[in-house]
Amino acid sequence: MVLFHYALVDDLISQEEFERRVEEKIEECGDLLDEPTAAMLVVGALGRQHVKVKELSGKSSLFCFFAKVVDKTEPKEFDRKDGEKGWVATLLVGDETGTTRVVLWDERAGAVLEIALGDVLEVIGRHPGKNMREIYALALRKATCEITCTVPVGNGLALSTEPVDLDVCLIGADAPRTFTRRDGTTGDMQECVIGDATGTARLVVWAPDLLRDIPAGSAIHITGAKPDRRAEGRAYSLDDTGAVSLSDAVVSVPFAALASVSDTGYYSVKGEVKTVQEPRSFTSRSGAASWVRNIRIGEGDEVLNVVLWGEHALVPVHPGDRVEIYHAAAKPGRFGAIELGVGRGSIFRVPHEETRMISMTGTLIPGNGCMFIDDGTERYLIEGEFPAGSEMKITGVLSGSRIIPETMEPAEKTKDEVAGRLAALAARLDSPTRP
Repeated sequence: MVLFHYALVDDLISQEEFERRVEEKIEECGDLLDEPTAAMLVVGALGRQHVKVKELSGKSSLFCFFAKVVDKTEPKEFDRKDGEKGWVATLLVGDETGTTRVVLWDERAGAVLEIALGDVLEVIGRHPGKNMREIYALALRKATCEITCTVPVGNGLALSTEPVDLDVCLIGADAPRTFTRRDGTTGDMQECVIGDATGTARLVVWAPDLLRDIPAGSAIHITGAKPDRRAEGRAYSLDDTGAVSLSDAVVSVPFAALASVSDTGYYSVKGEVKTVQEPRSFTSRSGAASWVRNIRIGEGDEVLNVVLWGEHALVPVHPGDRVEIYHAAAKPGRFGAIELGVGRGSIFRVPHEETRMISMTGTLIPGNGCMFIDDGTERYLIEGEFPAGSEMKITGVLSGSRIIPETMEPAEKTKDEVAGRLAALAARLDSPTRP
């Protein structure tokens, strides 16, 4: 048993010294401590404390924590690159602060056969590289303490990767985009945010035609959604073996109270805009231009810092506006306060914006981290990635100053259209009231 706790401090003192300190601790307390408790006290005295699940993202290379088993997989055999056989099993464990996956390799994988759902474990482990969502177990044992974990298995957090059926609301969807596979071929994909009574989830659709003619806000039934257990937060993927159909079900997606937003996890919130900063341009790591904008929203006496990234930063918003945010990641801000990051995979909405169908032919003009379509008279922000400078006919949903495209096709320009476009542009440039 002493060896279990010694693994936490084996880089600090020798095993003999550790055992001596454990014996001293037992003697100091008049034999009132058992060996595991004395070992934990020695570990604590050396600065290696037990942590909560939410603290597993810290900088330490080794962690020890207590957690309750929420779900588990059976040991699975696999072939290594060198041809040798290996075994792996996974536990989903949690406490009152969150959940994490504990991966057991080879001889440790067999331990899951002796572990039942609801068991409380003491785990020593480390993260695999930079992956903060998993812990590779170095040692674990059953513990007798009580742990509260209120996360239900049905909240998309179970470990099974078998396809599931979902009754959800399609909160929002990006425009389909083309991707390149490893073999050089291309395909289309579409990223969406869906939600139900348990919260929101990311959905990646590898066959965008499945969502054709289904508007945002619709209740849908999805067949064959595959859980993505390696993604951060709740996530699914859907390919052409699945199906999507409109549903008559009433699906409501709850909003979290602003005060309940912690420094980890994904949240959906709403509130009134209190302060707004101007968008700031920057260059992303990929070298592309983008935007960032800071706002604060409030609800009653509660306030929350929000950071808008990319196209979300260009949405017209003013103090007093009511906004809705879906599936946004929380983290500690630079100065300690919690902030909600609204980027790719999130939905930022100003509900009072009226929406209508629009068909427009114009030139695609790049901005700093965004794209506009301009017909010489009107200009709108376009959601999605499109070739700059091309002439396109776009049909989609106009929401405020943004068009969410549904169809687009190249457009030929006649001489009269070019002349008209130039005349309209010249009039706008000569106007003393132009923005």
